[in-house]
Amino acid sequence: MAQIPNLDNSPLNLNALREQSRKDLLNIVESVRCSSCTPRCDLLYSCWHSQESESLLVYQIRGNKCLVIDPKLAGTLSLVLQTSVLKEYGAELRILSADPLQTGCSKVVYLVRSQPNYMKFVADQMKNDEAKGLRRDYFLYFVPCRTIACEKILEEEKVHQKLTIGEYPLYLVPLDEDVLSFELEYSLQECLIEGDTSSVWHVAKAIHKLEFAFGVIPNIRAKGVASTKATELLNNMQLEDPVNMDNMGMPEIDTLILLDREVDMVTPMCSQLTYEGLLDELLEIHNGTVEVDASIMGAQQDGKKVKVPLNSSDKLYKEIRDLNLPVAVQVVHQKATSIQQDYAEVKSTNTQSVSELKDFVKRLNSLPEITRHVNLAQHLKSSATKRSFFALVEIEQIIREVENYETPRCFEYIEDIIQKQEPIETVLRLLVLFSLTNAGLPKKNFDYLRREILHSYGFEHMPLLYNLEKAGLVKRQESRSNWVGISRALQLIIDIKDPEKPPDDISYIFSGYVPLSIRLVQHAVRSGWQPIEELLKLLPGPHLDLKRGVSTISSSLEVFPGSVGQQSPDRGGLRSLVLVVFIGGVTSAEIAALRFLSAQEGMGYDFLVATTKVITGNTLLRPIIASSKEGTI
Repeated sequence: MAQIPNLDNSPLNLNALREQSRKDLLNIVESVRCSSCTPRCDLLYSCWHSQESESLLVYQIRGNKCLVIDPKLAGTLSLVLQTSVLKEYGAELRILSADPLQTGCSKVVYLVRSQPNYMKFVADQMKNDEAKGLRRDYFLYFVPCRTIACEKILEEEKVHQKLTIGEYPLYLVPLDEDVLSFELEYSLQECLIEGDTSSVWHVAKAIHKLEFAFGVIPNIRAKGVASTKATELLNNMQLEDPVNMDNMGMPEIDTLILLDREVDMVTPMCSQLTYEGLLDELLEIHNGTVEVDASIMGAQQDGKKVKVPLNSSDKLYKEIRDLNLPVAVQVVHQKATSIQQDYAEVKSTNTQSVSELKDFVKRLNSLPEITRHVNLAQHLKSSATKRSFFALVEIEQIIREVENYETPRCFEYIEDIIQKQEPIETVLRLLVLFSLTNAGLPKKNFDYLRREILHSYGFEHMPLLYNLEKAGLVKRQESRSNWVGISRALQLIIDIKDPEKPPDDISYIFSGYVPLSIRLVQHAVRSGWQPIEELLKLLPGPHLDLKRGVSTISSSLEVFPGSVGQQSPDRGGLRSLVLVVFIGGVTSAEIAALRFLSAQEGMGYDFLVATTKVITGNTLLRPIIASSKEGTI
């Protein structure tokens, strides 16, 4: 199965979006020509060069240019096109690093995101070439756009004038048929801790590009500082560079809901319990694949890693990814048993008709998928049934409870895992979870646990603790918690009778907890923000409910609290499409909850998710941990 997901069943024409990104990249590769070529010279053909001896030499362009890609971007591009296509276009591929560039090509094309550290890598490689007497032509394409800060570094390094600079406008990448990613993994850290809101502009720009393809989105509901800022930017972009709706008909996206991750930081701190969520928690999914030991997949190759693609092109994965692990295991087991029974029946009798045999052979085509998920499910089950995992999930449930009478037990557990030097992400997730649901930690516990962390993990983590407090994630308890009121009003805690039965409520994804973010989406699509206006004031950041249109957009935001839900255009009985944007990341479990809601009888909406990054609690905290080690205070 290809890593690039099949998008044929997307609620929007995401194939066209991906194809445009593919064409843009190939145009960049094609545009890099040898110095003696004319503009009409096609890079896929041979170029004729005149020599001083007036002899002619056929010079093949293939292999004469080196495409240097930043490490994280390389994975993202694998969702746009196969690397073999770039090689067919004459590109030799390298990954950008601090090491000198190893290539014999005379043309070097850097394709990097607009991050300062990558500018230093580019400059160092260019200087290294110059010191060796190597003469090359250098091209630098920023993804998705150039920035003043990065170009200033290139000028300080005295290499700016030696570069031909351009942009590769990759603002959005389809991860699956209903999930888009802005690929901004540092957005939460930048907004919360560093005060850098450039990622918010990126989000607004990406949405505006979607509007050029699918029409101006008439309804917007936003909650949080970043989300309301993105709405304001989007409004300004429409004024400065308006979408021409004359030939577009009705907008394909009816409603845009933007949510800051900061509005609901409780959810990503909890352990996900869906099949896909656990794969991400325990093995980490990157760019639609998970890398595992070959032994997990049944291969007799110790130490070797294999990449397993995970997207809806795999029909079995699409069926089980959003199920609780025990239910997913049952489905996989039933599929495997059915194949075994069919094989035994075919082997024991000779009376099958040709059509019956064809049907059996067709079913055998699903065997690789079944085998793949038998192996993965078995691995997840062996990890998720350990006492340590049960204990962790139980503590999370206790912390989330509306009436938590077991606070001492929670702190004893956290102290115990600190002393055992469990991964620091595990410790921090519990501390953040407790702090958010209890308006902080009691001063005695706050001071004691911080000292214990520094003793166990090292005093270099002092900036980390400062940054977590600065972001309001782990703080001293100075007021009463709003969690009880919010949780009761939105019915976030549900009693799950049997987790091994197929779900009938979205609380199954966290074993009795409904993500706050998803409850907000439910209210937003049904009636707007007005009915929960007072509740929203208890959550971080401002909110707005906005009606837009070609004729109604003005220089100031025009807000109609609670009225948007009644003003959606008549679609003639068709389901409305809601674009839900998470600024700061979204978990696989939250995506599963939105899919569950969309599939419910009477729900007249399809959901398309766009996010700065698909996250877990670990991957959300990791950039904050890393930047803190570098002394970011």
